[in-house]
Amino acid sequence: MENIIQKQWNSKTKSETPVSFFIHNDVKIEKNALEELERLLTIEQHIERLKQADPHFLDRNAKLREVAITPDFHKGAGIPIGTTMFTEGFVIPQAVGKDINCGMRFYTTDLKEEEVRAHLPRLEGKIRHVFFEGGRDIPMTSVQREAILKRGLIGILESHAPLKNEGIWKYYDAKQQERDLSNVNKMGSFITNEAFGFEQFIGTTSLSRDAQIGSIGGGNHFVEVQKVKKIHDYAIANEWNIHEEQIVFMIHTGSVSVGHQSALYIKEMMKKIYPSNLTHPENDIYILPKSERFEQEWQAFWSLLHNAANFAFANRLFLGLMLCKSLSEEIRDFQYELLYDAPHNYVWEETVEGVEGYLHRKGSCTAKSAEQMSATPFYATGEPVMIPGSMGAHSFLLAGKGNRASLCSASHGAGRQRSRGSSLQVDDALFRQFIENFTIINPIDPKRPDLRNRRDILQKWEDELKKEAPYAYKDITSVIQSHVDYGMADIVAEMEPIFTIKG
Repeated sequence: MENIIQKQWNSKTKSETPVSFFIHNDVKIEKNALEELERLLTIEQHIERLKQADPHFLDRNAKLREVAITPDFHKGAGIPIGTTMFTEGFVIPQAVGKDINCGMRFYTTDLKEEEVRAHLPRLEGKIRHVFFEGGRDIPMTSVQREAILKRGLIGILESHAPLKNEGIWKYYDAKQQERDLSNVNKMGSFITNEAFGFEQFIGTTSLSRDAQIGSIGGGNHFVEVQKVKKIHDYAIANEWNIHEEQIVFMIHTGSVSVGHQSALYIKEMMKKIYPSNLTHPENDIYILPKSERFEQEWQAFWSLLHNAANFAFANRLFLGLMLCKSLSEEIRDFQYELLYDAPHNYVWEETVEGVEGYLHRKGSCTAKSAEQMSATPFYATGEPVMIPGSMGAHSFLLAGKGNRASLCSASHGAGRQRSRGSSLQVDDALFRQFIENFTIINPIDPKRPDLRNRRDILQKWEDELKKEAPYAYKDITSVIQSHVDYGMADIVAEMEPIFTIKG
């Protein structure tokens, strides 16, 4: 039973916060990730110092109540990836990260594998043009941009009509998009009346092609065409219109530059309200109190968070439309349906066992039970959980079980086992074997004749792919099995990649 009972963390900092790990013994936990967790937990002492230095800065009940660690746990940038935290009386914006509402979007289609593979040589060129060479063609006015920031997917639906025959909007089916809102976490719309500091992004009323939305971003973000390899739960798969040999799309990205700008503004805002008689926290992690005193900053935080989250939902939507455009123009018109879209970098207002607080997820996604999803299309199945493997590896679709101990959370991926730097040092033959057997489409086409002698460009291309190659990540099988054994989620289907698009 040792492998299937969550392990409690014995912190060196003598932290009183319950920290539970949901990780099989055969999944390696890196020392640097544990050290980062230790530094995070010093926030307890920091809260006490704040209460003593300024009794009115925090509510007396303010507390870091609970931490749950998902199976893909690894070092992040200040806060480990795979961390879910529940706080009372304050939020920790850095526990969301700079890529606010980084998340996953999943489509089912009626395409067949042989169709995709037969057209793959031409598809490479088409996709490279649409995604990286000015072919995304997303015209917008200030009306659409402001609607996205303030109202997300609902804002797009309300404002799209004047552009319905322009560029990518030809692929935007309003009736389908309205239906799809039910298949997006919070309907893809965090409503806010403000758009802080985004005047330049919103721009003027004149029509222009947007250069930000429709961006994959870097790192482990991707757009992937996959084939359903195996069904594990036929009842749920049938509910979700999933069947073997089916072509599906998986999209992983977030709010890119908009999220980065929002996060920087929020952090600077918190530094300004920090008590002047205290040294700033050693771990550089700041908290934002919920109080009348800081009502203005509190509202600004939620507006910025919502602006970035809304942009991320829209970003994944347009990446999906761009992929549909590429495949339909090269293969045929095809049917596609959205299964689900959900964040894994966000903070939710939640009540846990009668305590009103804030559930932060950094590289972990929601995995609610059927009962908890009663007001959604997933009332009979539980929440879809999309967990990709590393580039070229299998991905999994699971159904959440609402595990209270894990704060109803699950992994958002396999989790790194090598840093991006150490991944560059792996045996070159291993990398060559990988890229010769898998199709990756990114901004650089290494087969272009004019690049043959540009070793500088080709080396950069190779280095970026090495950082995300399979050997840089943990074995996805053990990570997925941890979810099953800990009662976090059940496997519905297993997918294998046909090709991956990387930024």
